[in-house]
Amino acid sequence: MSQFLAALIASGTILLIILATDLGQRRITTMRMLRSVIAVAVIIAIFVHSLPTQGNDVSLQLVGIGTGIIGGLIAGALLPAHRRGSGELYTVGGLGYALVWIVVSAGRVVFAYGAENWFAEDLVRFSIDYRISGPDTYANAFVFMSLAMVLARTAVLMTKMRKLNKGAQLTPSVSR
Repeated sequence: MSQFLAALIASGTILLIILATDLGQRRITTMRMLRSVIAVAVIIAIFVHSLPTQGNDVSLQLVGIGTGIIGGLIAGALLPAHRRGSGELYTVGGLGYALVWIVVSAGRVVFAYGAENWFAEDLVRFSIDYRISGPDTYANAFVFMSLAMVLARTAVLMTKMRKLNKGAQLTPSVSR
């Protein structure tokens, strides 16, 4: 499978799951948070075939993870959480939230396409100059970026859920 096709499938799957579970008003549930983490774990199992550690391979993969964490924190910040009168917790995913995921997913796909069609020779030269062992390192960096982004967004949601629950416990109920 080409790197472009793998990136398209992986990015498209994650994007669809995230947007389907987060856009609009959505209840915060454990299954909702786990669903996207499980999807990324499946993507890793399918697309990560090795863990290159030569030269600067680990550094590039760590850059992917760091970028994913930043993206997930930004996405999480754009996903406000609220408590209904019934006590139910929910989020409101809007255009800004969707755009973060769309831009990041599109960036991965465009890079993979470009690596095969637009700048293949430049990427080989870059890889030699910076001691990156090959396509698996780039693919892993993008998959790890996806996982880190989903995990960071999930951590933000869990933090918001805890704050809302703590706030509800601190608010005394008024009886008449």
